[in-house]
Amino acid sequence: MFDKVLIANRGEIALRIQRACRELGLKTVAVYSEADAEARHVRLADEALCIGPASPAQSYLDGAAILFAAHVSGAQAIHPGYGFLSENADFAADVEAAGLVFIGPDAQTIRTMGDKVAAKRAMRAAGVPCVPGPDGSLSDEPAEILRVAEEIGYPVIVKAAGGGGGRGMRVVPGPDQLLDAVSVTREEARRAFGKPQLYVEKFLEHPRHVEIQVLCDTHGNALWLGSRDCSLQRRHQKVVEEAPAPGIDAGLVRQVGERCVEACRHTGYRGVGTFEFLFENGQFYFIEMNTRLQVEHPVTEMTSGIDIVREQIRVAQGHALTVRQSDIRSVGHSFECRINAEDPLTFAPCPGTVSMWEQPGGNGVRVDSHISGGARVPPYYDSLIAKLITHGATRDEALARMRVALSEMRVEGIRTNVPLHQAMFDDEAFCAGGVDIHYLEHWLARRKNHDADR
Repeated sequence: MFDKVLIANRGEIALRIQRACRELGLKTVAVYSEADAEARHVRLADEALCIGPASPAQSYLDGAAILFAAHVSGAQAIHPGYGFLSENADFAADVEAAGLVFIGPDAQTIRTMGDKVAAKRAMRAAGVPCVPGPDGSLSDEPAEILRVAEEIGYPVIVKAAGGGGGRGMRVVPGPDQLLDAVSVTREEARRAFGKPQLYVEKFLEHPRHVEIQVLCDTHGNALWLGSRDCSLQRRHQKVVEEAPAPGIDAGLVRQVGERCVEACRHTGYRGVGTFEFLFENGQFYFIEMNTRLQVEHPVTEMTSGIDIVREQIRVAQGHALTVRQSDIRSVGHSFECRINAEDPLTFAPCPGTVSMWEQPGGNGVRVDSHISGGARVPPYYDSLIAKLITHGATRDEALARMRVALSEMRVEGIRTNVPLHQAMFDDEAFCAGGVDIHYLEHWLARRKNHDADR
């Protein structure tokens, strides 16, 4: 048990975690960089400690500074949020070695799931469907590399075992390009992730990105909370998410969800997590597991009625889950738009001071944000400034509410991607549901060509 939590993050997620802690009667400690001294979550925390300059490497990624702040403040637990150190197994181990609670899975679980090869092997053992390809790392021998790819069948995708965020992967259409792709990706993996191990699997050409959210306690209880569709992406970064994933047979989703929770029991998983799948031709294919809270968790909260962050903290305190799988219902439909401080045409980051901030409201509308009028968006971090979420009894109602909400949102002083979201929620194919992960990139390319022809 603990009664004081240090929040090792910033922005909207730090504020979201802080609110859940306060509802549970827990005191909060905010750590912040010099660039975030005036941030809202810093002002609202019970205690706040500066841990370094603006550079993430010298503040939010400095595990030693965060642990020292926990020691000074008397915090007994650390919540990492998402990004930064949230999936850093060494940091989780250091937290536990210091006698503190890491609000997330144990270090070994993070390490296993962070290695895509080991994760795939664990999921196959638990009966979770995986993308065709071997369970082991790719050989260094050219002949063996060519043999494995030929056995899988082209096109294939070469991936870094420790990769993520769209980095460390290359699609290979045929054998002539394979060895060069492996060489380049191996060096990229070594530089970006500190490990050169690669794996290869079948490249699915028109898949959707579908997720299953899980929640597990330390008493053997594991739940799956429905599905999400996160297919609207640009450069492997999600732009819009929705729950549940539209147009997929409920029985199939339930079958995969049950396998996910069996995998959690098999691996002794604790806390919240997300199984990520590619979905094509009526089949699910596991690609990775995120061992943390995700940006898009609100759409699952809206449809399941479960406060995921609150339950995550309670599990870390040692409590058993208070709901059973039979209690969980997916009610209605929900969308989330990631509102970024970026140019809607070029996607260049647009830091600066927000001179006007008017957020939408009304039935079925939720805004998760740390921004207000006069707030400064620094240039050092991710450009996410708000998550705009709508919920309706049906998908069409949630769509309609999002259109209204986007029209009400007014941000001045900086540029945002609100116009892109407005275009998407008027797009016929997206509104019909079920677009694949390449749809937004193709849509943007058509827009660019159209603008060039004008």
